[in-house]
Amino acid sequence: MKTDIILAGVGGQGILSIAAVIGEAALCEGLCMKQSEVHGMSQRGGDVQSNLRLSDRPIASDLIPLGGANLILSLEPMESLRYLPYLRPDGWVVTHSEPFVNIPNYPDMDRVNDELGKLPHKVTLDVERIAREAGSARAANIVLLGAATPFIGISYAQIEEGIRRIFHRKGENVVGLNLKALRAGMEAALPFPAKA
Repeated sequence: MKTDIILAGVGGQGILSIAAVIGEAALCEGLCMKQSEVHGMSQRGGDVQSNLRLSDRPIASDLIPLGGANLILSLEPMESLRYLPYLRPDGWVVTHSEPFVNIPNYPDMDRVNDELGKLPHKVTLDVERIAREAGSARAANIVLLGAATPFIGISYAQIEEGIRRIFHRKGENVVGLNLKALRAGMEAALPFPAKA
């Protein structure tokens, strides 16, 4: 088993929390993991990107090569397109459908959607809307994670356990809210086939 994931978005969206949950779930499954990240956490709205590599064998590098990612998981649609050169031909993109317009020359969303529409394997969801319906718009990142669960290669139960471990210090209400958001994301993505 080997899964290479690029996590992308902008500062403040919770990309690093997704990486922490997946990493915790991977360790619970006894997998090897390496992570590399580029972020400007103090710069809310700046580019955030993380390489997350999971395998049942030792991993030599924490960086995903061009054409090597199984999955791009993005909380911002333009950011998902930025990393397409890293996606395998059979790889999946799971992305939030709504833009976070943080630059003056943000491309027209029709152009962004046209590019996303060309991808053979994609899940595009309004994760903020789904998160609000699940109880908190702040859990949009966990909704996105839920939508990606069929493509990660880790059992859903272990991802739930990862959420429990990462958020337990914030109390049972926060854990419960994130578990509900995870399930809502997974259920929203059910029409899409799981990775073969």
